[in-house]
Amino acid sequence: MQKHILDNNDIERIISRMALEILERTEDSPPLVIIGIKKRGDILGDRLAKKIESMDGRAVEASAIDITFYRDDVDLKAYKYIFTKDIQFEVNEKNVVLVDDVIFTGRSVRAALDAIVDSGRPKSIQVAVLIDRGGREFPIQPDYFGKKIQADLESDVQVFFNETDNEDKVIITWE
Repeated sequence: MQKHILDNNDIERIISRMALEILERTEDSPPLVIIGIKKRGDILGDRLAKKIESMDGRAVEASAIDITFYRDDVDLKAYKYIFTKDIQFEVNEKNVVLVDDVIFTGRSVRAALDAIVDSGRPKSIQVAVLIDRGGREFPIQPDYFGKKIQADLESDVQVFFNETDNEDKVIITWE
């Protein structure tokens, strides 16, 4: 079975609202940068950076991060110190907004936090997600979220973006 959660208009409205919230909380602080978790968080991060730039006029650097070797369910920890990081700028003394499409257990965000801290010492790190589906296994909560939903453990929340899927939508599937 499948249920439609968000469409293109909903996602655009959420991005605008989140960008405004980020601007309000960071207007008098050190430079703002956005880091999106690959594969979908980086797309959302780029969109947020562009929206913030269009609203405020200040340039916002955006980059992506691959957390594969930082995940606690990958048995390749020795490689995390030798692979090339994706972040295209220094994070030292900057306010970082870490972006992902869906937050569930909190493990992906935890892995991304480790990767960012390995890259430098940011002034702050805030978390922004499109969908908060609950079910945390770590005490990690988003600072900005688009929509909260309740989904059981067997459900799958899928995010689609124009850049990769030719349409913007969020659906939840279950059997």
